[in-house]
Amino acid sequence: MPNVVTTAEEKLITQEDMKRAREVDFVYQFEHTSLAKLMEVLGVTRRIPMMEGTTMYYYTTTGELQDGNVAEGEIIPLSQYKTEKKPIGEITLKKWRKAASAEAIKKSGYDAAVRDTDAALLKDVQVSVRKSLFDFLNGTIQDSTPVAGDSLQAALAAAWGQLQVKFEDDTTQAVYFLNPLDISRYLATANITTQTAFGMNYIEDFLGLGTVIISSRITEGTFVATAKENFILYYLTMGGDVASSFGLTAEELGLVGINSGYPNKERAQIESLVMSGVQILVEYAPGVVKGVIGSGTTLAAASAKASAGK
Repeated sequence: MPNVVTTAEEKLITQEDMKRAREVDFVYQFEHTSLAKLMEVLGVTRRIPMMEGTTMYYYTTTGELQDGNVAEGEIIPLSQYKTEKKPIGEITLKKWRKAASAEAIKKSGYDAAVRDTDAALLKDVQVSVRKSLFDFLNGTIQDSTPVAGDSLQAALAAAWGQLQVKFEDDTTQAVYFLNPLDISRYLATANITTQTAFGMNYIEDFLGLGTVIISSRITEGTFVATAKENFILYYLTMGGDVASSFGLTAEELGLVGINSGYPNKERAQIESLVMSGVQILVEYAPGVVKGVIGSGTTLAAASAKASAGK
């Protein structure tokens, strides 16, 4: 009787291999397709790894340039500057979990109950990152610069001018965050192409002033602007001990980690675990412009709104 090999063949694609492939696709979509595109739109080039509970800061610089007309042999006066850092908050680990019951899998099938809901979970994690960014922009940013304008174009132009002064660089690329209601009238009469990044619509080179990101999370009648180089991405890496301890799959920087489709036999359900710690902030507070749009709006009113974070 011929020998029959009953063990699994080499190079067999196993269920665990497919699970790993789905997890790699999950984190790839998050980091490379979605978040990377947002980083490109915002112009984020600095990505700083942090430890859990570490305090994040933004910086303000004050000082005065002394007269540079100094006669031969005379003492050159010192131009003194001081940089202060102000705490924004601590970076924290965020955790999400979902579960599909045996009954749900029996009724809808594995793909609908587990894989499709993994994709929905990804979108909601993206929403969480976006929300943290807009909560920061809408909130009180001490030492931000107020502007006002009777019209949308006038207000954005005033912000653009402030950014050129604050960053003292003609090549500064501005980015503006606007409520869709404030830009809808202009869009109705203009031939403009909107694009999407990380679930947000944006317009490149709007009115020749820079990139506009449109979000209902920005308070109507106001906007926030800064230079692209002012953004920093802080993150907790989901690789290393965290990944090995919880079976997470993470990519490159480890901005997000997932363990998808592991069984909880006590409850007869299939669960997925996602962990991430991502926060997009600015480094230079005076380089953030808080603007108010509206006929008759005064700079004093704009300053009051900017200080109140409204």
